[in-house]
Amino acid sequence: MPVVALTGGIASGKSTVAARLVEHGAVLVDADRLAREVVEPGTPALAQIARRFGPGVIDTDGLLNRPALGAIVFGDEQSLRDLNAITHPAVWRLAKERFAEAFASDPDVVVVYDVPLLVEASGDRPLHFDRVVVVHADREERIRRLVELRGLSREEAERRLDAQASDAERLAVADEVIDANGTLNETLRQVDELWRRRFAPGSPAAQE
Repeated sequence: MPVVALTGGIASGKSTVAARLVEHGAVLVDADRLAREVVEPGTPALAQIARRFGPGVIDTDGLLNRPALGAIVFGDEQSLRDLNAITHPAVWRLAKERFAEAFASDPDVVVVYDVPLLVEASGDRPLHFDRVVVVHADREERIRRLVELRGLSREEAERRLDAQASDAERLAVADEVIDANGTLNETLRQVDELWRRRFAPGSPAAQE
């Protein structure tokens, strides 16, 4: 019953890798999606956020006002730590529920946990995954993608990269690395090879 953590910095190509793993039969659990679920109206996490940051972070419909919250936590390390202390454990609890649901449906399924902030959130729990797959692309390549494909200024692209864990920090926890500096086909070939070697039914690693 492998749970594979898939991580990578912004514009690294992680979503492409995740989609390919799903094509091979993996079940995807998306941490970003869970992060939205845990702050829906009526959730304990949203109530905690309102208590910590004030009613101004909740809009008139009872939804989290993300721009208002962002204005508070951006550039304020303590506020960001407080927010993470609320949301990261809630996301992890929900993730474990989704893992259990997947294995209840198919005990042999490979679950891929798409978690961009794996390194940043790892203080909340040990890195208890069967494998950690890091999708890596060089800093300049990621900046190029953010500028050319997403329309960001270079300054904004650099700011977003600097707000995340460093490449060295991510690579330090990797069991497998997908080099996504090249073409799409080159990246997909690496994913296919990883699946055959590590996760495909009948592979030696899948039987470990």
